[in-house]
Amino acid sequence: MAGSLLVVLAITSFALRRTSNVHLIDHLNINHEQGRHDLLTAFYVDILGCTLDPRKVENLEAGKGTLWANAGAHQFHLPAGKPHAQVFDGVVTLGYDSLEGVRARLASPPPVLAESKFASMAANEGKLSLIDPWGTRFHLVQLEEAADPRGAQPGAESSDARALLDLTVRVPMGTPLAGVARFYEYVLGMPALSCDAERLVLAAGDTRADGAPRQTLTFACGARESMSHAELGSDENGKPVNHGAHLSLYLADLREAYAKAEALGVCYVNHRFKRRALTLEEALEQCMFRILTVVDPEVTHAPPAPAVMASDDLR
Repeated sequence: MAGSLLVVLAITSFALRRTSNVHLIDHLNINHEQGRHDLLTAFYVDILGCTLDPRKVENLEAGKGTLWANAGAHQFHLPAGKPHAQVFDGVVTLGYDSLEGVRARLASPPPVLAESKFASMAANEGKLSLIDPWGTRFHLVQLEEAADPRGAQPGAESSDARALLDLTVRVPMGTPLAGVARFYEYVLGMPALSCDAERLVLAAGDTRADGAPRQTLTFACGARESMSHAELGSDENGKPVNHGAHLSLYLADLREAYAKAEALGVCYVNHRFKRRALTLEEALEQCMFRILTVVDPEVTHAPPAPAVMASDDLR
């Protein structure tokens, strides 16, 4: 198969092993337009009902830098682009106890959003569809058990957005999704709920009362032949960097995942970030490592497939 830039994964260790070794889909990192904290807060806080993480709120006061928007136990990491915003090629699904608060806020959205690509679409009673100021699509759904009982990110107020339920990543038509499923199962211990020629759904965390997984990661084949979720380049010292969107996963067993990723030759150091793991010892010390390229463990001699999305941050 498949060298696919799949989910720049940050992986962190936990003591308990679950049905899925992926304990938590922690955050999506996506760049916003430089200098537009006003649009960020208008959408993520004033519309979605996320809360700003106090660990980064000083950047809002300074008018520059990264913000973290909390949705229950999960987050969006929102650094400034160079200078442009990214558009996530897929769909972000958030869970709510009730959508009434969002509907009330949509009745009088912040005026600054009128100058952006922000839009809302009518949906059924338990669902809303939104487009963020730069074009990323969000689905909002109402669930009886939306919140993650394991806790929430820090902040003075609880977020109206209760959980990051699913990330759907669009990939090129013809992507060998069975090979992608084998990679996630073998390296990360993330089982597939379903897989066919057009769609792969992977499970994370424990299950809700209805038996469904708390979170899913989905890959869906799109119409275009080539899609890239990575923005690869070099820093001033010639070191490799990926400025593309990335996804952070928390693992129960980081050691085993690193060993398997290293054996397949897919461990990656992104010099964009100060935390770097060049060896297993450093990965355990840092409680993280990264993956950029996904390969089919059964066909590791195959040439890389088209870029899909960067799978970077594994903790």
